[in-house]
Amino acid sequence: MLIIPAIDLYEGKAVRLFKGDYRQMKVYSDTPEQLAEQFKQQGAQAVHVVDLEGARDGNTPNLALITRIKAHTTLTMEVGGGIRDMDTVCRYLDDAGVDRVIIGTAAVTDPAFVESATARFGDRIAVGVDIKEGKVAIRGWTEQSSLSALPFCRRMQELGVSTIISTDISKDGALEGTNRELYSELAEALTAHIIASGGISTLEDVIALKHMGLYGAIIGKAWYEGRIPLHLAIEVAS
Repeated sequence: MLIIPAIDLYEGKAVRLFKGDYRQMKVYSDTPEQLAEQFKQQGAQAVHVVDLEGARDGNTPNLALITRIKAHTTLTMEVGGGIRDMDTVCRYLDDAGVDRVIIGTAAVTDPAFVESATARFGDRIAVGVDIKEGKVAIRGWTEQSSLSALPFCRRMQELGVSTIISTDISKDGALEGTNRELYSELAEALTAHIIASGGISTLEDVIALKHMGLYGAIIGKAWYEGRIPLHLAIEVAS
């Protein structure tokens, strides 16, 4: 299982939210460009980057910063937040050199766009499924759709999506453990690669997710707060 450390960007800084609440934000670094190098030194192969402003507002205010991060690291980089049209997909994949983009809100509002992007770029397209009370949340977790998580994931898989990144919003940034039941259900029901995100706060969480056969797990606040040494998480997951 791949361990993917996260960088969440807001106003040019690396931050973490508590359960998706923009009013409960903690800044961890004023120089997020340096974080990717730290991750690499600790054995990471990939980095997960989210433009929180873009996710909420549907634009790309941190595109220049993300381009700089990519230019200064050899890590595989996936990026989400505000990716809602083909032009933005191309700016990240072709211009910025990002390895994979994550479509979230637009996967709910415009599934035909997901189908077109996947047909064009293949496995460089992932879908982010952010879950709140069993329903898919959109627009930076600020709105809740009427779509249930598992049927939505199945639909994305039917459209050709090979990687699904699923976040339990109620667990994200809370350091209370991850939703093992959710990820077990997704792993059993889907053939797409599943990457777990949200609440992974102990090595026991990492081991449990590995045993479910997940493709990857994203670690954020637990690393920033010193709860999980990244090199140990990579060791037990591999």
